Amino acid sequence: MSAPHLVVSISGHGFGHVAQTAPVLNHLHTLRPDLRITLRSTVPLAHLRSRINAPFEHLQSEGDIGMLMSSAIDVLASESRAAYRDFHRNWADRVAAEARLLKNLHADFVLSNVGYLPLAGAQRAGLPNAAMCSLNWFDIYRHYCGEDAVSDAMREGYAAAEVFFRATPGMTMDNLGNVLAVAPIAAVGKNRRDELNRALGLSGGEVLVLVSLGGIASRLPIEQWPRIEGVRWLVQESWQVQHPDAIPLESAALGFSDLLASCDVLLTKPGYGSFVEATAGGVPVLYVGRADWPESAALTAWLQAHGNGREISREVLNHGDLSAALADLLGRTRRDIQPAGATEVAGWLATRLGK
Repeated sequence: MSAPHLVVSISGHGFGHVAQTAPVLNHLHTLRPDLRITLRSTVPLAHLRSRINAPFEHLQSEGDIGMLMSSAIDVLASESRAAYRDFHRNWADRVAAEARLLKNLHADFVLSNVGYLPLAGAQRAGLPNAAMCSLNWFDIYRHYCGEDAVSDAMREGYAAAEVFFRATPGMTMDNLGNVLAVAPIAAVGKNRRDELNRALGLSGGEVLVLVSLGGIASRLPIEQWPRIEGVRWLVQESWQVQHPDAIPLESAALGFSDLLASCDVLLTKPGYGSFVEATAGGVPVLYVGRADWPESAALTAWLQAHGNGREISREVLNHGDLSAALADLLGRTRRDIQPAGATEVAGWLATRLGK
């Protein structure tokens, strides 16, 4: 008997969807090393391979379009509505083409985080399928764009899945009857601070802040920030930051999970991967408020419950007035977590694929 074939779709809207899916696939590989995996995503292949240890075949694919953004924080609602209406033009034909592709791949099961087109295609093809995420595009879309034929198709795809694994923390998803809440999902990095200090030429007494906006193209005006004694900022090299205390994070030569676990603070926006990985590694989070994003309330409440987060305003972030916030955050007592969600989902999939 040939090994079962799992086809996985991962949304390209930021890196949080990869952060949720990678631990599941990595654990699933230990349970079912014979499993064949095909990964469909618009996320750069190098990033996928840096996070997913399980062997996989790769196909460029667009199972959803997320939301169009003008920055890592700001949603372009009218532009997103127009893009989705174009995406849904001739929707029945698009779903039929998706079903044919999945049949041609000889898929045995489809897992989506969290595009609804792969789910709809699997359902049309008669293939078992499941969704997994802390959010869904139905609730996101209707928050910004209202309810229409697009939102109806989104909900139908999610609701007809065998199960929707809702990662903790996550949106309530009251409109879906197949939601199964699972524990937090995160890769837990190894603290390699001594190695990092040597690589960056640091003394070890500095407060090292990792600046990461979750894979959405954006840039902070760090050149305008004042210097804070003893604080260093790890920023991506492509930003070309000209600040005496900024260090390209690529010079650390560490994977993201280990890099995060080796820093003193994460500076970010509300996002599942950032919040949960930092909390799992005991790293406090300084984050800019994002009240209009429907997932934010669940994420920030969970982070605050663990004592690991402090919110700052857009104005404070833009001007870099972060000294007081950093001092407050670093002085707090924090609670770590055990992210068991990947084990839960991988165990379910291993059993389901064995049928």
